[in-house]
Amino acid sequence: MPDESKWRPPLSQQRMDKFLDELQDRELDLDQSLRRILRTAVEWVDARYGALGVIGEDRLLSQFITVGMDEEQKAAIGRSPQGRGLLGELISHPVPLRLAELSKHPSSCGFPENHPPMHSFLGVPIRVRGEVFGNLYLTEKWGGEFDARDEWLLWTLAVAAGHAVDSVRWYREAWKRERGLLATAKVTGALLAGADHGEVLRLVVNQAMEVGDADLGLVALPTDDRGALSVKVAVGAGAAQYQDIDLPVDGSFVGVALRSQEPISSSDIARDARVTAGPRGAGRLGPAMAVQLANPLEGGTRGILMLGRLSGRVEFTTDDFDPLSAFARQADLAFLAQRRQEAEQMRLINDRDRIARDLHDMAIQRMIGTAMSLQSVQNLIQPLAARERVANAVDDLDATAKDIRTTIFELQNQRVGLSRHGLRTRIVEVFEHAVPALGFNPLLRMEGLLDTVVSPALEEHLVATLVEALSNIARHAQAHSAEVTVTATETELVLSVVDDGIGIPEGGRRSGLANLAERARSCGGELTTLARESGGTRLLWRAPLQQPA
Repeated sequence: MPDESKWRPPLSQQRMDKFLDELQDRELDLDQSLRRILRTAVEWVDARYGALGVIGEDRLLSQFITVGMDEEQKAAIGRSPQGRGLLGELISHPVPLRLAELSKHPSSCGFPENHPPMHSFLGVPIRVRGEVFGNLYLTEKWGGEFDARDEWLLWTLAVAAGHAVDSVRWYREAWKRERGLLATAKVTGALLAGADHGEVLRLVVNQAMEVGDADLGLVALPTDDRGALSVKVAVGAGAAQYQDIDLPVDGSFVGVALRSQEPISSSDIARDARVTAGPRGAGRLGPAMAVQLANPLEGGTRGILMLGRLSGRVEFTTDDFDPLSAFARQADLAFLAQRRQEAEQMRLINDRDRIARDLHDMAIQRMIGTAMSLQSVQNLIQPLAARERVANAVDDLDATAKDIRTTIFELQNQRVGLSRHGLRTRIVEVFEHAVPALGFNPLLRMEGLLDTVVSPALEEHLVATLVEALSNIARHAQAHSAEVTVTATETELVLSVVDDGIGIPEGGRRSGLANLAERARSCGGELTTLARESGGTRLLWRAPLQQPA
């Protein structure tokens, strides 16, 4: 820390507080916050050039932002510094450094070709929670050399910047958690609605890019026959170079992630020694990370979800790993639930096929054989009344065989119907339309064979009841959350809607509830509403699966 006794800069606390408040209130994007900090430093200290370097996990500069040079000058210089020489001095010894002539410092190693001349130098570290986050570098003080006043001013600004970066990180972490939950809900909703697996994968990539603040996202799945990873979905910068290509396990970034069993990252994928294959320069990518993801196409294998940021952006950190890994785990559970549902449907289909075969091959054939035997002796039976009784038995056997054939036909029709979107899809669609009016995402649970045991007429009554119940919550309940459960048991269909609102007032309008009660009665069921002790209302609508004639 500089010696305060030498110079106290004429910087008001009000001005510093205003700057810090503006960073916290307006800039929740870390890149923009860093650029704002740097521009402010150059302006307040009256320097010609400024730079802000972010230190990566390899103790080199993972991001280098500059002020004072135009794009043409930066392009002529070429590659950004990595944090060696004089810049590395501040990384190794994070204390303020002020020089009248930077070329005379023992750590100075000169400038690259086409670099503008620089002489005076001032650098201070930026600390976040006690750890060095990066450094502020200023050069070429207008009208002379940097003095103790400039050093103290830049140090004070660096302290404020550290607090601002910490606040931005906190806000971003909370935002990412929220986005992760919403992303998981969207993926789960798409799976429940029966969306194609390719559509679900694309949704996973888009949501992951939003959670991870990435410019490129892709999913690669193993190909057993070629020993490679096939890119099934690619979205964003350079996506066209990745789409539908095979990446070898050895030498590709996704291959490293597949073998590591843990999330991995790279500060610059184009210079990563582990990466020797694939379109490394696609979209001018720099930082990258990858996590494992369940493969919805092949349940026994694992896929890779990779995110990338354009060169020059800040690298991925554990702050990015945690929400993205949590999202990947939740997506895994959604895929697993989908596969279990599909397995349950296949089990039901196989059971129906077996029953149909048994009825056809055993029951019908035995009845036909019995009927033929009775017919062969029918004319030999005396008296006439006994012969007529045998004839009636033969007719009954024939009618029963026809009934069994009808049952087999219905089983086969239901088998085909399993592949169609049914009640579950309609319930999810009702939720999607209700969310904007509610202002929150209700919790949804669906249990039982809703798509196979609920008749079309009963399905219409339930959907209409659910629409009315959610509409009542949106218009009257003043609720902040709701929970909906739809269950098909062996005998009845049950809808439970619970909210945390103000409840049903005494003497309030009940025409909507009367309509729901009438729907329940017309189905042979009932409607009950109960006030919850913790506040809000529970609506319970139930009707038998076997509808009254």
